[in-house]
Amino acid sequence: MQKDFSYPLKIDELGQKEQTYKLVADKEQLEFIKNILQVPAVNSFEASIKLKFHKKVGKLKVWGDVSADIGLISVISLEPFNKMHQTSFELLYDTNATYEDIKELDVDIMADIPDIIENNEINLADIAIEQIALILDDHPRKDGEIFDEIIEDVSPIRHNPFAILEQLKKK
Repeated sequence: MQKDFSYPLKIDELGQKEQTYKLVADKEQLEFIKNILQVPAVNSFEASIKLKFHKKVGKLKVWGDVSADIGLISVISLEPFNKMHQTSFELLYDTNATYEDIKELDVDIMADIPDIIENNEINLADIAIEQIALILDDHPRKDGEIFDEIIEDVSPIRHNPFAILEQLKKK
């Protein structure tokens, strides 16, 4: 049976002091993360996350570091390889805002709009997985691999696709 990688926190239960959480995925949880990220393998996954809740203004600051050793397949050589991914992040949540409040804001598109908290809960594991997902390469390749083949069209005649359809229509 697969075990989820989850660390939910109720906002009402948070204190105002800075809190630190260390998340380390075990073997079964690595399989769960692998399926979420849709990669061939996740060999290790760790996160160090800090929280600071300002109850009076309803703001929750979440920041930290996430690292994961991910097994990938090169899009060039099709060979498997492992790559260490590390990232730092900082998020700001507004515990009082709703999606309707955010829609009504008249802000610049580049402005830093706080995230919304649903059901009075955040999940630190989801946040950590999302941070790694954001830095994964869509087309992974081993270090030093380059694609240098040039594929040339060897046919000197270019066919108009509409001319071919016209010929089919006449038959």
